[in-house]
Amino acid sequence: MAVESAVLSRIGLAGLAVMGQNLALNIAERGFPISVYNRTASKVDETVGRAAAEGGLPLSGHRSAQDFVLSLRRPRSVIILVKAGAPVDQTIAALSHFMEPGDAIIDGGNEWYENTERRIREAAARGILYLGMGVSGGEDGARNGPSLMPGGSLQAYQNVEDILTRVAAQVDDGPCVTFVGEGGSGNFVKMVHNGIEYGDMQLISEAYDVLRIVGGLSNAELAETFAEWNRGELESFLIEITADIFGVRDEHGDGELVDKILDKTGMKGTGKWTVQQAAELSVAAPTIAASLDCRYLSGLKDEREAAAKALDQAGIGSGDFISGRSVDKKRLIDDVRQALYASKICSYAQGMNLLRAKSAEKGWNLNLGELARIWKGGCIIRARFLDRIKKAYERNRGLANLIVDPEFAREMVQRQAAWRRVVGLAIEAGISTPGMCASLAYFDTYRRARLPANLVQAQRDYFGAHTYERVDRPGSFHTEWSKIARQSKTGAGILN
Repeated sequence: MAVESAVLSRIGLAGLAVMGQNLALNIAERGFPISVYNRTASKVDETVGRAAAEGGLPLSGHRSAQDFVLSLRRPRSVIILVKAGAPVDQTIAALSHFMEPGDAIIDGGNEWYENTERRIREAAARGILYLGMGVSGGEDGARNGPSLMPGGSLQAYQNVEDILTRVAAQVDDGPCVTFVGEGGSGNFVKMVHNGIEYGDMQLISEAYDVLRIVGGLSNAELAETFAEWNRGELESFLIEITADIFGVRDEHGDGELVDKILDKTGMKGTGKWTVQQAAELSVAAPTIAASLDCRYLSGLKDEREAAAKALDQAGIGSGDFISGRSVDKKRLIDDVRQALYASKICSYAQGMNLLRAKSAEKGWNLNLGELARIWKGGCIIRARFLDRIKKAYERNRGLANLIVDPEFAREMVQRQAAWRRVVGLAIEAGISTPGMCASLAYFDTYRRARLPANLVQAQRDYFGAHTYERVDRPGSFHTEWSKIARQSKTGAGILN
């Protein structure tokens, strides 16, 4: 049975799937009495049972929205963790009926930022405060310390700041939470975090593919390699869990489980939103876009198998390009490490530039260094080099791009030879490395003072009179390209 508490709770949480349960237990374990509610009563009972089993935590369960809201100390703060979209609106409607001016709603889901901004306006009309709070770290993070990205009402944040700073992951320079900014900034930051996560995972999978196919590394060797990488500059949550994955045996057969998993990647939409926003804001994010494209292509399993068969029959065997190749494993492993690191810097640079562009558009005044800091712990992309990203933006808050920060620029230059070897080797071997290639192309394009865009602009002016600028004089120009070209041809004909 759910236990009703006679003492008013400090905070409430509605939505008791695993993330909601774990976050509620985290809050309770930090010493803050919490009320919980779910439309399905069994989830309430389950959470209350866990609270009792995990140390008699100060958590009370409620079976009705009214009892739940009235069990909270004023000004009330309610976290909701339900599926994004209509379920959020339905939950808000059910709870806000019993809430009063000054109370606050905190949406902890992966919501589209414009939905949050709409809800901020709707809540404000009733005197209710609103936060859209990104929560990263998965189930384990929710229970033991996530990275939290709240945006919206500053007052709503201040009302629960003491709770959030205790609940969040703790790193050497503070808790992994900060007030991100106004409006839907918290949700937008979480969305970009997830886009960077897409890029990270794609780049790691490409490193795995090159080492496995070109280098011939076994799963045991891959586990050892990634574990070693995790003790150096690549130290991160994703590298750590990748090392673990290679060592897990298949309980239903021989060998390791990773080899039995179907090569189709799922997604929930935040990566697509990130790429769409990059396009809307004219921000280049090729590594993140490549990772999204790869997820789409992975879903075409039947088509890929048919293509492999058709192209094999046409004479392009899947192993033709690497048959008989002799590779120095030690050098390859080190080259791939450097290529992965350099590619990751480009991916993070793209995400940070997207955040900066949106901040400028919306007037959010995002602190990119502080965002890097709160990603150092708790979240999926937590990594050692986030501290260096934080310091780069502290050195220069107006930094145009991470790859021109003096420290990162030096590292990119040091690693580019290895990076180019890996990409070249992969292309020669017929192995797709779209993330690494996209990162390298981004680097090579950004570092060039002059691009072939002059020809593109000439083409645009030729067929559409779009005009062009010149490098040697100010102003906008248009040329009658076709007319001049015909005259030139005619003159050449006369001369001949």
